[in-house]
Amino acid sequence: MAAPGEPGREAAFARRIDPAREPGLSPEQRQLMAQVERAQRQRALQRRLRGRNTLLALGIGAVVFGIYGYTFYSVSQERFLDELEQEAEAARARARARAESAAS
Repeated sequence: MAAPGEPGREAAFARRIDPAREPGLSPEQRQLMAQVERAQRQRALQRRLRGRNTLLALGIGAVVFGIYGYTFYSVSQERFLDELEQEAEAARARARARAESAAS
């Protein structure tokens, strides 16, 4: 058996085995090992999907926030243009009134 500090040699507890070629394993032990490996792969897949779902949620949130912000910006610009148009109409009315009073 190799000493844990010895370079280049695997410790016995960290040695990977192939259940199909290991002579001392019973069919139940092989089945249990296969079941554990499947469960580990499933958990890894779920972690990956959770990460993708988080990124997707952040992307959708950014798009919604952008649309919401653009809508508020557009409405405020519309209101600004309406106020500007009202001021221009009032200025035209004052100019017409002055022109009429100067003409008389």
